[in-house]
Amino acid sequence: MIFDYTIKYKSENIYENPVHEAYWQFLVTPENNDSQELLSSNFNTSVDARIENSINGYDFETARIHCKKAFEKIHFEAEFRLLKKEKNPFDFTPALDNALDYDLIDSLIFKVEFESFLKETELTKLIEKHKNIYLFNKELSIFDNLIALNHWVYIHIYFKTGVTHVGTFLDEIIEKRHGVCQDFSHLFCAIARHNKIPTRYVSGYLHQGDGFFGDSQMHAWVEAYIPNVGWVGFDPTNDLLANHNHIKVSHGKDYNDCAPLKGIIYSSGKNETKYSVEVTYQQ
Repeated sequence: MIFDYTIKYKSENIYENPVHEAYWQFLVTPENNDSQELLSSNFNTSVDARIENSINGYDFETARIHCKKAFEKIHFEAEFRLLKKEKNPFDFTPALDNALDYDLIDSLIFKVEFESFLKETELTKLIEKHKNIYLFNKELSIFDNLIALNHWVYIHIYFKTGVTHVGTFLDEIIEKRHGVCQDFSHLFCAIARHNKIPTRYVSGYLHQGDGFFGDSQMHAWVEAYIPNVGWVGFDPTNDLLANHNHIKVSHGKDYNDCAPLKGIIYSSGKNETKYSVEVTYQQ
């Protein structure tokens, strides 16, 4: 089945004092891949500014905005339309011998090929006492271990907004057991990588009509590499596998590689930011 999606992204920034010059980078455009086709993309702002499209280091499209005229309030609006295919995440042939897959992930050639997504970052770092908080059972396949990990993260953390921020470290998340989608995803990445599975942090959109956690703004989930299968999406915030409800924008090692908005503002005083995401589809 194919779904016709429309995504509307809106952001409003209000500043206490005039902004004399500003630079922004938006990473909010859905990518083209095997399961989704971007049909149209429109991005605009309320002030006179130059908007340029470019490609970042992970080959994802960004919108770069440079404004030289003073302002105190600015709006950004983006609208995307795409087709998304429903995909069966279980549509692959299971390994006949699990030991061969575990031997492969232990091999030097595998570690070199996937080095970027095997090493820990500041946001996916397990402190010493948490290193073995979750270990894989080698009697199970890698896929089954990842399914179990997805469920473990889901029940270990309680979804709660306003108690963490994008720079919160894992030791606090593990011990206080609360967070939002990026925290679930960082914990999954850290544990999977500790168990030698390459894992990518994914940023994107989640369809808002199905009652999922994390569906009011941009969402985060993960992709793990399974030998002889490929990259498979896991959403530990909702204890499910990524499917047509998940619209991918980008991936990286952690949130810092996938931040929807980065900017440099030449101003002083306080500022307020509001943004919203609306995701709708028809079959």
